Amino acid sequence: MQAGLLGCMTTPAQGNVIPPGALYACDNGKFGRGWPGTERWFAWLRSTVDRYGPDRCLWAVAPDVPLDAAATLAESMPWLARIRILGVSVAFAAQDGSEHGLIPWGSFDVLFLAGSTVWKTGPAAHRLAVKARERGLAVHMGRVNSRRRLRLAQAFGCSTCDGTYLAFGPGTNLPRLLAWMNELHATPTPFGDTP
Repeated sequence: MQAGLLGCMTTPAQGNVIPPGALYACDNGKFGRGWPGTERWFAWLRSTVDRYGPDRCLWAVAPDVPLDAAATLAESMPWLARIRILGVSVAFAAQDGSEHGLIPWGSFDVLFLAGSTVWKTGPAAHRLAVKARERGLAVHMGRVNSRRRLRLAQAFGCSTCDGTYLAFGPGTNLPRLLAWMNELHATPTPFGDTP
């Protein structure tokens, strides 16, 4: 992380320390365990940005409702501008069904491909990623824990991705992950821009 090869993803429940100089992104903890509620989450986000600096923060994802596009839109909208006030880019978590007019284009900086595995690796999410890139937005894919998924994120045009792969056996998995990343830089994607 300090060498700039990897960034640090943090959530309210993790309690991890971001290494000096490392880039970081702030997830909200809604997927899985660790969601502290909106007010406590925003207090955590504010203190994290204050502690580590907005210039090192890639983005912060607004509160969402995993796997529910309509509920995510309603949950996220009040927070998009509030996140930007902190001086960081805001990410919107696209879910299954977001492709049906449930993306608040123009209100966020990063399209976060969340949702079910089938959806976020499928043609609807790919089309949203293409639209986001056409609008000059960054694209992020969550839960990327294999070489194959990393290549798919690259094919979708994602500039960042995250996963728990390193949390399980970092001594073994860090060299593997770095090798996969070197492959990405050395080998063009076989998927192109078609769904």
